[in-house]
Amino acid sequence: MSNTHTPTDTQTGQERIAAAFAAARARGTAALMPYYTLGYPDRATSLDIVAAIAADSDLLELGVPFSDPLADGPTIQHSTQVSLEGGTTLAGCLDMLRELRRRGVAAPVLLFGYVNPFLAYGLPALARDARAAGAQGFIVPDLPPEEAADFEAAAEAEGLALIHFLAPTSSAHRIEAVTSRARGFIYLVSVAGVTGARAGLHADLAGFIGRVRARTQTPLAVGFGISTPEQAATVGRLADGVIVGSALINAVDAADDKPAAAARFVHSLKN
Repeated sequence: MSNTHTPTDTQTGQERIAAAFAAARARGTAALMPYYTLGYPDRATSLDIVAAIAADSDLLELGVPFSDPLADGPTIQHSTQVSLEGGTTLAGCLDMLRELRRRGVAAPVLLFGYVNPFLAYGLPALARDARAAGAQGFIVPDLPPEEAADFEAAAEAEGLALIHFLAPTSSAHRIEAVTSRARGFIYLVSVAGVTGARAGLHADLAGFIGRVRARTQTPLAVGFGISTPEQAATVGRLADGVIVGSALINAVDAADDKPAAAARFVHSLKN
């Protein structure tokens, strides 16, 4: 099912995220959320790639490059370094998002980035400018919930979601801390480690998802290590959303026509 809905100015970012998960649930599937690094391998190509995959994406996770991407494996590290060397900035990423909206990309967008550039920009200004550019929320892997109050307040003031993480190693206390303040969805890390395509899924993934589901009805999206349509289908039977990043970038890297390759790969996951 193509994502052809038109966003309305009356919906907050949190409401648009909720609507995307509800639409996927209504058709009996998990929401598909590809990740792609803005500015990789260059600005124009990254825009063409995101525009090409948008039709098969329920939500989009767009990476803001940073020089110390501690949660990312070699594939995404490389993409962020190339993007930085090409001159990509946080302000430039917001401009790219505005361009994608002008091109008609309608899927809710989460900006994935690290806390230092966001703090340097200023959190209230960032939330205001991100909303105006067309973002629905933020994913910040190096911001623990205990230190997130200022970011949460800035996002909430603009109707945006700040997404928190849980991992298979998360304690019951951490699960409670995250589920009690979750907005939009909860990002479940499928493995203890960094991003990257992997041959298999965590043996206790179903148990991990079940432990979190027992505490909340907030949508649960699983990322890190999902590489193939088969893995995506397995995760999609367990969770509300499936996030794929490194495998998409690998598909792009191997192709001459990068937007077409990206579209084929995401379509294979969707189906």
